[in-house]
Amino acid sequence: MLVLFTGVSGASAHAALTGTDPQDGSVLKSEPRRVTLTFSESIGLLDDSFRVLTPENRRVHTGAPSHADDRSDTASVTLPRGLGTGTFTVAWRVVSADSHPVSGAFTFSIGKPSATTAPLPSAAASNPASTGLYDIARYAAYSGLALLIGAATFVLGCGHRGSVRRLLLTGWWTLLGSTLALLLLRGPYERGTGLGDALDPSILSDTLTSRPGIVLVARLALLAAAVLLPLRAPLRDRAPGPAVLLPGGLLALGLAVTWAAAEHASAGIQVPVAMVSSVLHLLAMAVWLGGLAALLSALHRPAEPVATAVVTRFSRLALVSVAVLAATGVYQSWRGLGSWDALTSTSYGRLLLVKVAAVALLLAGAAFSRRWTARLATPRAAVTVPAGRVPVTVPAGGPGETREGTDGPGEERGPQPEGAEDGHEGRTEDGHDGRTEDGHDGGAGGTIDAGQRQGLRRSVLAEVTVGILVLMITTMLTGTQPGRAAEETAAATAAADHPASSTTTVPFDVGTPGGHGKVQVELSPGRVGENSVQAVIFGPDGGLATVPELRITFTLESQQVGPIDAEITDKGGYWTSDTLTLPLPGTWTMKTTVRTTDVDQVTVERKVRVS
Repeated sequence: MLVLFTGVSGASAHAALTGTDPQDGSVLKSEPRRVTLTFSESIGLLDDSFRVLTPENRRVHTGAPSHADDRSDTASVTLPRGLGTGTFTVAWRVVSADSHPVSGAFTFSIGKPSATTAPLPSAAASNPASTGLYDIARYAAYSGLALLIGAATFVLGCGHRGSVRRLLLTGWWTLLGSTLALLLLRGPYERGTGLGDALDPSILSDTLTSRPGIVLVARLALLAAAVLLPLRAPLRDRAPGPAVLLPGGLLALGLAVTWAAAEHASAGIQVPVAMVSSVLHLLAMAVWLGGLAALLSALHRPAEPVATAVVTRFSRLALVSVAVLAATGVYQSWRGLGSWDALTSTSYGRLLLVKVAAVALLLAGAAFSRRWTARLATPRAAVTVPAGRVPVTVPAGGPGETREGTDGPGEERGPQPEGAEDGHEGRTEDGHDGRTEDGHDGGAGGTIDAGQRQGLRRSVLAEVTVGILVLMITTMLTGTQPGRAAEETAAATAAADHPASSTTTVPFDVGTPGGHGKVQVELSPGRVGENSVQAVIFGPDGGLATVPELRITFTLESQQVGPIDAEITDKGGYWTSDTLTLPLPGTWTMKTTVRTTDVDQVTVERKVRVS
């Protein structure tokens, strides 16, 4: 059940590289005209998305990055003529649809591999200072949001009449400052450059026109609107009305949307459902953890009473928040992980397990606090001490309850308000008058006393401490490639390292004695781009055979491409070609023509899959 509580994310996000043209490690006979990358989802391009290096580690002057064939899941750049021969290195960096940068590198050779090559950049190339400060700002933004929404909910939803102005201001200023920092650091974070680029006008301009930049500007606008919310006036004297609740709720919803629109939920599968789930998850987190911080702040003000009813209402609200976290967490876990194996085989899964453990501690603290709350909600028994009588314990009643009293043996009195017998006020068993130390009524309808404050304060402090840890892990999760995408990347890398090949057996019979047999055709790697073809002919007895002519062509009928001749040549015992180029994926028709004599030949068709 603990897997229910996941991070504020969970998506098949972080674009995974699924293919390169030229292929990684390939050896080309001629210069390519362009380099094209294909990803598992839409990506954004940077001015410096490609760096192509010669074998001598000199940068090649390329064209501007663009999307190949206007497909948003591709990145392409043109190459100049006269590259020469040897091994070339391509370093790339793009921004995935969930706003996180993705980078990598690969090599290809022209003519033959060279003895010297440029150093292969790290796939996770980034500037530690820019990345570190950006992550700190994201954590501060989560904290500010939780304080702002949680404190406001504690007042508006739970009816607390004490002062939370300092907490509200702390949340507002923290969220404002962290959002401005994110806006400035966005450019260096995307490009993997130093802090000096934070104030570069051109980079800042690019940030402001990108989707993450637009979302951050929208967040600033919502924070400016929050200043106009009339919080103070209605809270001291009366319950807040629609003039406060409606705009307050819309502002909280809008702030949560600015996260969902720029994080994992905005990319991958089932984006609309994921966006709704992410918003609800974030709001529930803010109400629960931010409300805990507000309650802890109130408990640390001895001179300011905290009504028992307020604590009870918050306990119920926290329970609802946990239920929302559970429902959205299940969905986000499935969407982000993709498989059970990803829990242990990916960084995202391992971080998720750590968060599950932290949430388990948080729930244990919450259960302890709920026991305190239940004790507060139970009315305490009152003891009346009439003149000349032995004290008799009578259950405390609600407002206006009357009880029958006696002045002496056998003498009845009429109904009296509770605690008013014989002119004495109702007293508790310790001899006090049913009031707390600060002079307010105890029990379910009063305020919590000093002893109750101390116990509840310790419990809530433990919850807040673990909640801070949960927030830190959540921030790390939102910056980590989800398990589903990590597995896609691993599969694509494995496919590139171990190119697939297909072997097709083609039986033939020209209708003459001894004119039958089979051709075994191997197509490698069986993918779009350059392929090699090898064919071996077996005679009627199963042994190797020779024929005057063998011809193989490929046709993609659905796209009206072909026939493309493989131009295989006899190498003495087998036929081969290294010049076949298949431009499109799909199911191709391979036609094999075998001529056994000057006049006897046959053509046989087979289907082959090109990925």
